[in-house]
Amino acid sequence: TWLPDAHVEAPTGGSVVLAGVLLKMGLYGFIRFAYPLFPEGAVVFAPYLAILGAIGIVYGALVAWAQHDMKKLVAYSSVSHLGYCVLGFVALNTLATTGSIYQMLNHGVSTGALFLLVGVLYDRKHTREISAYGGLAGKIPVFAFLFLVFTLSSIALPLTNGFIGEFMILAGAYQAYPTLTIISVSGVILGAVYMLTLYMKTMYGDFSEERNGDLTDVNNRELATLIPLFVLVFVMGVYPKPFLSLIEPTVDQYVRDQRARTVEVPSGDKLGHGLEIASGTLLPDQAQYEKAAMELPPLQPVSTQSRFAKLQAAMRTVSVEADSGSDIPGVK
Repeated sequence: TWLPDAHVEAPTGGSVVLAGVLLKMGLYGFIRFAYPLFPEGAVVFAPYLAILGAIGIVYGALVAWAQHDMKKLVAYSSVSHLGYCVLGFVALNTLATTGSIYQMLNHGVSTGALFLLVGVLYDRKHTREISAYGGLAGKIPVFAFLFLVFTLSSIALPLTNGFIGEFMILAGAYQAYPTLTIISVSGVILGAVYMLTLYMKTMYGDFSEERNGDLTDVNNRELATLIPLFVLVFVMGVYPKPFLSLIEPTVDQYVRDQRARTVEVPSGDKLGHGLEIASGTLLPDQAQYEKAAMELPPLQPVSTQSRFAKLQAAMRTVSVEADSGSDIPGVK
């Protein structure tokens, strides 16, 4: 993937913007344009996108575990975390979609902070190799504490912001894709493995006075950048209601509209509209439209072949009734 190379070449500020903002543009495009323009196509392709999301979760976590460069490790963790957002969004229910959007905010906070901390070390030692560090907790304790908090946030520890979004995604996605969700849970375990391994190797172990004796702790300018993110980790993890109350109403309406656009109405309702109803393109009235949107079963794609078969059945019904001389509204 191009993402780790882009992060390695970018300065610290560029990596923060890339992780916090630009990575979300693809999913935002789905939400804002692709699904409203092609609602039925979105439903048809949702299972395939869910598979890609699950692959991204596991693949990103495994490759992150194998990295020796801290920045590449955090970059591949972004691939894994955004896989959760994709999985939650294509589940097409309020819980998972709300969690997906909330997790995009959480990812910007946690991963952006991790890139800032990697940048702090790079500014001092001009290397991002994990093997170049060790035993730093005793030398730069404030840095070690902040690094621990953002690491725990990245692995979705309860009471941190990462937990809320991932829990909502997994709980909601399980309703639509139980097998893929179970597979995706492995990403949570792998995430804890590679992030805690990174922390252990850099903050603990043998300290080399020769290589790292001149390291200094975070300064006031760096603290001013990191403290707001530190506060957000716990505010969004302990009291997410202000954020979710802004997201959930819009998502709820969005999911209802999405389902209503793809509702399939039985062809037996109102024979006068037989052709339109059989093809699934016409609902008899607004009240039934709203009722269908509220009481839909789990969403399933309506294939073109299925609609064509229903259209043929309706045409045969109309033909038989016309031959028998019955009066059929809308048929001459």
